[in-house]
Amino acid sequence: MNWITDTKIPVGKTAEVAFDWLQGHATWFFDGLSTVMETMIDAILWCLQSPPPLVIVAVFVALTWVLQKSWKTCLLVLVAFLFILNQGYWVQTTESLTLVLSACVVCMGLGVPIGIFVAHRPRLYAVVSPVLDLMQTLPPFVYLIPAIIFFGLGMVPGLIATVIFVLPAPIRLTQLGIVNTPSALTEAATAFGATPHQRLWKVELPYAFPQIMTGLNQTIMLSLSMVVIAAYVGADGLGVPVVRALGSVNTALGFESGFIIVVVAVLLDRMLRVTRK
Repeated sequence: MNWITDTKIPVGKTAEVAFDWLQGHATWFFDGLSTVMETMIDAILWCLQSPPPLVIVAVFVALTWVLQKSWKTCLLVLVAFLFILNQGYWVQTTESLTLVLSACVVCMGLGVPIGIFVAHRPRLYAVVSPVLDLMQTLPPFVYLIPAIIFFGLGMVPGLIATVIFVLPAPIRLTQLGIVNTPSALTEAATAFGATPHQRLWKVELPYAFPQIMTGLNQTIMLSLSMVVIAAYVGADGLGVPVVRALGSVNTALGFESGFIIVVVAVLLDRMLRVTRK
């Protein structure tokens, strides 16, 4: 059996060589990407933290009414935000919401077009699917290593690691929605002279819309699950008190901050539930 261990496949060494090459030849790309991401994060954070907290709460309640048309859901969102304010986690909550919203912008901006593209190319999707499996099954902590190497510490590497982990969800769900469009609808559109572009916008995307919005919901939930992990690379937010509580074995702080994360997840899920019909 020694010949098996003596001829070890250099997976780790290959990855190290690849990272070293990228670090030496693509610094300009990572610096530019970091600047763009940091600008987006700062803009969202400014929008959430500059106005008084009650103004932001009112905006979220109003948005909930537009999406849900339910006073009960609006009341739930209001009570959830008031509870967050009562517990003194407003700043950390806005920082986590910034990470989540930034991840949604990047993941949906990339995932939906990619999902549409591979939905019309089954052979390409067969090649891409194992890559998506790998992205979802690798432990999220593994993504922190290249994120630190290329982007240092802070919110940007936390966002990059989150995007890598979350991106497969909108790609898969968009592809599923497009592929499941009834052939009778697409054939009817073609018979009436619709171009492929018109067929996409008039038939396939409207039919796939619930799946795409489910992808958005999953993006938000998965991004929230990365909040604590992102804290290990210097990302601000609700993950910081959780990590601090873990290091000091502080049960009260850990349960308190962890419960706030649950509250944020519930209120965001209820806000978006109307789009999934």
